[in-house]
Amino acid sequence: MPVFWTVRFRCMGDGTGCKLLDCLVQMFIESNMQTQAKPQMKMGRPRNFSEEETVEAAMRVFWEKGYEGASMNDLTAAMGINRSSLYTIFGDKETLFHRAVERYKRGPVSFVWDSLEEPTARKAVEVLLRKAVDLLADPKNPRGCLSIQGALAVGSEAESVKQAMIAFRKTGETALTKRIARAQAAGEISKKLDPADLARYVLTLLTGLGVQGANGATRNQLSRIVNMALESLPF
Repeated sequence: MPVFWTVRFRCMGDGTGCKLLDCLVQMFIESNMQTQAKPQMKMGRPRNFSEEETVEAAMRVFWEKGYEGASMNDLTAAMGINRSSLYTIFGDKETLFHRAVERYKRGPVSFVWDSLEEPTARKAVEVLLRKAVDLLADPKNPRGCLSIQGALAVGSEAESVKQAMIAFRKTGETALTKRIARAQAAGEISKKLDPADLARYVLTLLTGLGVQGANGATRNQLSRIVNMALESLPF
């Protein structure tokens, strides 16, 4: 900021006082020019954080509380950013949720798609169910499954989020149906069985494990459920 001085002087008629005034004016002008020349600091929080880490944090909030249950305060506190930064980077809560679901697909539940690479359909289903137990029984994770708890029942304003989660689950169902159909073509599974029905059956087991996990079932309890399910598997 420029500096101002209040000066008392007496003009003696010989120009001395005027010279003093000229000096003060010059000092004010130089001070003002230096202030204007300084670069202005930009307001706002510097973006010195990892965007992936903030999405990971948001994912865990949505996983625990669901889309509608996760407040903006919950999200910003977990992500370590303010609301302004959240809106600037992600646009809105719904966009952030979609980013979180994509992170969930690429991270915690990537085993769903990886399991389909097993040499047989039966082995693929076994790996799928046992990996689900690992996920659900891990104390570092929120209880249950984001794909179910995220937006299973929401208000009309979040209908688009609900439909996105249905599409997400359908993607897994389609992939499993194709894997079972390949196994059927290879002679692993009876032609009398419908691949789509088998896929829905397996995913019903998977959903049930998620609900049991949310209810607090232990790893041992979940594993016993999987053992019984494998014994009754029709292939």
